[in-house]
Amino acid sequence: MRPSLASAMARFRLPSWWLKSPTSFPLDFRIHRTSLSTVQILPRTIQHEPHIPRAGSCSCHSDRKSFSTTDPASLVGIISAKDLVVRSPKPLQPYLRLIRADKPAGIWLLYWPCAWSIALAAQPGCLPDLKMLALFGAGAFLMRGAGCIINDMWDRDFDGKVERTRARPLASGEIDFRSALVWLAGQLGLSLLVLLQFNWYSIVLGASSLGLVLTYPFFKRVTYFPQVVLGLAFNWGALLGYAAVRGYLDPFVAIPLYLSGVCWTMVYDTIYAHQDKVDDALVGIKSTALKFGERTPTILWEFSAAMLCGLGCSGYMAGMAWPFYVGLGGVGGHLLYQSFVTNFNDPIDCWNKFKSNHYLGALIFFSILLGNVLTSEEVVAERRTFRNGLTENLFHF
Repeated sequence: MRPSLASAMARFRLPSWWLKSPTSFPLDFRIHRTSLSTVQILPRTIQHEPHIPRAGSCSCHSDRKSFSTTDPASLVGIISAKDLVVRSPKPLQPYLRLIRADKPAGIWLLYWPCAWSIALAAQPGCLPDLKMLALFGAGAFLMRGAGCIINDMWDRDFDGKVERTRARPLASGEIDFRSALVWLAGQLGLSLLVLLQFNWYSIVLGASSLGLVLTYPFFKRVTYFPQVVLGLAFNWGALLGYAAVRGYLDPFVAIPLYLSGVCWTMVYDTIYAHQDKVDDALVGIKSTALKFGERTPTILWEFSAAMLCGLGCSGYMAGMAWPFYVGLGGVGGHLLYQSFVTNFNDPIDCWNKFKSNHYLGALIFFSILLGNVLTSEEVVAERRTFRNGLTENLFHF
């Protein structure tokens, strides 16, 4: 009697060498017969792979890596930043979590304004300097880590009273203040080595931002607008990147870009601050989330509109071609969506919308890149003449 398809597949097993592969897909072809005509492939736990958590469970408190069949990273064998931290030596893990190495969204948000200005400073028809992009990438990683340490030093007493932050290494006591200070010195020392690769104009300009980095946490105690200070610090790369490539700052290109970045930070960090607004109000931490309250969607859209104006002005003065303005349309759509669709009373939704700004930064970068590659010397020369005329008129008055 000929065996059925279901019974044949039930005896099928993947070869042992495939199951031992670290990038193997964590499935076993076992049969679940709900009817005579239905065959389902069910996930299974392989002995050498960690367990698959239930939906909604958090794997951040586990020493094992969790794979999900719906996680794109697990399907292709990509290890996420959180996985790298979990798999690192245990004595190192608190230090990596102190610099938020398991949450790279902040690194990208610091990096993108740098990349924008490097792309804007490229010669017409050319791609941005890859060496500069790499150096600023390393600098963004180091300075974001240093900023997180400084923030946690200031807030270690408050963090223990806030649900989302009480497990941070300084607040929980995993790392003492002296160890954090040594770790901070290392981050700043390596950042200085990166800064020294640039011209002296950029070195002085870059070093001048340290005061903003050091004092930002203080402003959370005295004003409802600490996000302004964070924006001034976080977008300093919009000035520094242009100066590193050109050796000077063109105020008609770099300043509007910088101010648009500050407005962008006001948008995404207000969304971020809504995660903790209840605890912040109890412990005395101030933020735009508490200040704006129910008016948050409208105010965020106003900052978004100002951001678009700044980007448009900067791109026009730099002589960008049409792809730049098409990209701005997509940027405006994203900003409009997150301003009015975000559920500001849902911390999970706030976190997801906050993280999505990484992709917004990437969209702006590639819009600038294509706009510069497709522009012409004639258009750039025309805009340069226009800028020179504006400068003469300003000095004349």
